[in-house]
Amino acid sequence: MKTKTFATMILLGTIACGCAEKSRERPVTLQPAIDTTNMDLSIKPGDDFFRYANNKWLKNTPIPEEYTTFGAFTEIDQRNEVIIQDIIKEVSNLSDAPQGSVAQKIRDFYNTGMDTVAIDERGYSELLPYFDTIDKLGSKADIAALLGRFHAMSFGGLFNAGPSPDPKQADMVIMHLYQGGLSLPDRDDYFGDDEKGVEMHQKYQEHVANMFQLVGVDASMAHAKAEKIFAFEKRLAEKSLTRVERRDPDRTYHKMTFAELQQLCPAFDWTAYFAHAEAPSFDSLNVGMPDFVSGLNQTIAETDLNTIKDYLKWKVLTGSASQLSSDLDTENFKFYATYLYGQESQQPRWRRILNATSDCLGEAIGQLYVEKCFPAEAKEGMVQLVANLKTALGGRIKNLDWMAEQTKALALSKLEKINVKVGYPDKWKDYTDYEVGTTSYFENIRNACLFENRREMAKLGKPVDKDEWFMTPQTVNAYYSPEYNEIVFPAGILQPPFFNQQADDAVNYGGIGVVIGHEMTHGFDDQGRKYDEKGNLNDWWTEEDTKQFSQRTQRLVELFNTFQVRGHNINGELTLGENIADLGGLNVAWDAYQLTEEAGNDVSIDGFTPAQRFFISYGTIWRNNIRDKALERRIKEDVHSPAEARVNRTLFSMPHFYEAFEIAPEDKLYIAPDERANIW
Repeated sequence: MKTKTFATMILLGTIACGCAEKSRERPVTLQPAIDTTNMDLSIKPGDDFFRYANNKWLKNTPIPEEYTTFGAFTEIDQRNEVIIQDIIKEVSNLSDAPQGSVAQKIRDFYNTGMDTVAIDERGYSELLPYFDTIDKLGSKADIAALLGRFHAMSFGGLFNAGPSPDPKQADMVIMHLYQGGLSLPDRDDYFGDDEKGVEMHQKYQEHVANMFQLVGVDASMAHAKAEKIFAFEKRLAEKSLTRVERRDPDRTYHKMTFAELQQLCPAFDWTAYFAHAEAPSFDSLNVGMPDFVSGLNQTIAETDLNTIKDYLKWKVLTGSASQLSSDLDTENFKFYATYLYGQESQQPRWRRILNATSDCLGEAIGQLYVEKCFPAEAKEGMVQLVANLKTALGGRIKNLDWMAEQTKALALSKLEKINVKVGYPDKWKDYTDYEVGTTSYFENIRNACLFENRREMAKLGKPVDKDEWFMTPQTVNAYYSPEYNEIVFPAGILQPPFFNQQADDAVNYGGIGVVIGHEMTHGFDDQGRKYDEKGNLNDWWTEEDTKQFSQRTQRLVELFNTFQVRGHNINGELTLGENIADLGGLNVAWDAYQLTEEAGNDVSIDGFTPAQRFFISYGTIWRNNIRDKALERRIKEDVHSPAEARVNRTLFSMPHFYEAFEIAPEDKLYIAPDERANIW
C-alpha cells in the first residue's frame, strides 16, 4: 500500500504531557511557542529563513555520535522514549504475566533482546539450519519454494511480493509483485563508475566478505562469494526502475493472470513460491515491473546454482545481522550506518530493542500508551482542526483559475470524502497468534515476521479493511493513502513544535495546520491526483486541466532542481510530490488560519506579528542538523527534500510570506513573481 508521509523518517514518540500515573508524576516542561533563543535575528529572513528561524539552535545542538541527523523530530523522539521505556520496563518486570497475554509477549520480547550474553553465546548458530536448507537445494527448480518460506520470515531476495489494494478496484485486496533483492540502498548504487562509485563497490564487497568470514568461511572463498553476489545483484539492478520511475502509479500497474506471470518468468515456479509464502490461491495479480520479472527469468537461467545459493545465504545473513552476536551486528553497522550514512556509534542497546519491540508489538504498546497519555479532548480538537483545513482547501479549489468546473466538482467530492483518522485505531490488532518465547531474540523476530505475513496473506481476495492503521499511535508522523483516500494523524505528533496547547493560533496553524494541509494536498499531488474519490487509479481530469497542472508543477521541479544544499542539487522530479504537499500545506493552513478570530488582529507577541509567527513556526519544525554522508544519501534516496530546502525554497513561492517579512528583490532567496510556483 502506498502512503505519503510528512516526515523524512518515521520516529517513535508519544505526547510529552506529564501523563505518568499520579504515583510517579513527571514534571511538565512548558515550551515557549516561539523560542527566540533558537533564532538568529542578525540574518535577513529573505537571505536564509531556515537559519533566521533556527541558526542558534543549529550551532548549539551538535549531532550525537549515535545519530546521522538530529532535529525537532529527534527531540520529540527522545522525550517520548522516556514514556515508552517506562511502559515497556513496567511490563518487562512483571513476573506473573499470564502466558499468551500481551504483557507476557512485550516482557519476553524485550528481555530476550536485551540478553546480549545469551545472544553472543549463540553466535551465528541459529543461521545454520537456514544455510543447511540452502545447501540442500538440488536444482534451480527448488529455489521458488525455499524463497517463499524465506520471504514469509522477512529474509529478502530476488523480488518483493505481498497483498495490497487493487489500484483500479481499491476496495479489494490483490497480490502485488515488485522488483527487489538488492542490498545497497538504491539501484543506481550499482552503476557508479566514478571514484565514489568504485569505492562503494569495493567497500560493499569487503563487507560481504567480512560477514561470510564471521560465519566460518575462509577469506579467499569469502571474497570470491562477495564478488559473485555483487555481480548477481547488479543484474537485478539493471532491470530495476529508478526511484523517479517508481513514483508513477500508471507505470507500476500491470494486472495479469497467474498463467501470464508464469509465462513471463518460466524459470521460476510461482505456484510453489506462493504456496510456501502461505498465500491463498488467486487468479490474477499486479506485476509492478514486468521487465524486471522477465529479466529475472534470464538472470536465474544464466547464473550458476552455487552463486544463487551464496546470494540466498547472504540475504539471510544480512537480514538478521542485528539480531545476532555482537561481531556480526557491529560489522553490519560499520557498513550500512557508518560508511554509507556517517553514523559514528550505535544507538544504545535499550533504545534499539525498545524500537524493535514497538515495531513487532506496536499496537499493543500503543494501546497502553493511549490509556495513559491521550485524552479524548485532544482527538476532538484535532478533528475540528482537520475540518477547518478541509474548508480552506475547498475554498482554494473553488477559486482556481486554471481548472475546469467539472474537474473542480470532482476534486471537491474527493476532498469531502477524505477519511480522517486521529490518535489511535478504533479496532486494535490482535496478537493472540504471535508466539513470543523466553530464550531466543532471533526466533522472536522470525515469529513476528511469520505472524505479520500470515495476517497480511489472510487479506488476499477480500474487501479492504478501512479501519486498519499503518502507523502506531506512538509514531511522530502522519500519512495520506491514495488507495484509501484517507489522512492519518497518530497521537504522537500532537505535541510541540507541531501542536502546543499554550500557543497562539498562528503558531499551531504554522505547525500542525501545515501537517494537516500537507497530507490533504497529497491527494492532489502529481501522483495522488490520479486516484479518484474511491481510491481507484482513474483519470478524472480533462486533458486541458492535466496540461495546466503539469506546467505549474514543472515550475516547482525547476525551482528545486536549481536549489543546492551544501553543493548537492536536489532532484526536483523525485521530490515533486512532497514539494507540492509542502507548498499546498502552507497555503491551505494559511487560509484556514485567516478564518480564526485571532487572524483579525495584528497584536505582536515576542516582537513578531501573527503572520510572522505562522511562518516562523513552520521554519521551526524543520530545524535539523545532518551529517554530510547522510545528506548525500538522502538527496539521492528520499522523496522528501532536505529540511533546509523545505523552508528556504517552499516559503519563497508564498506571497503572504513576502508581505510578512518585507522580502525585497535584492534579498538572496527572492523569487520573481512570475517564476514562483502556484498550484493549489
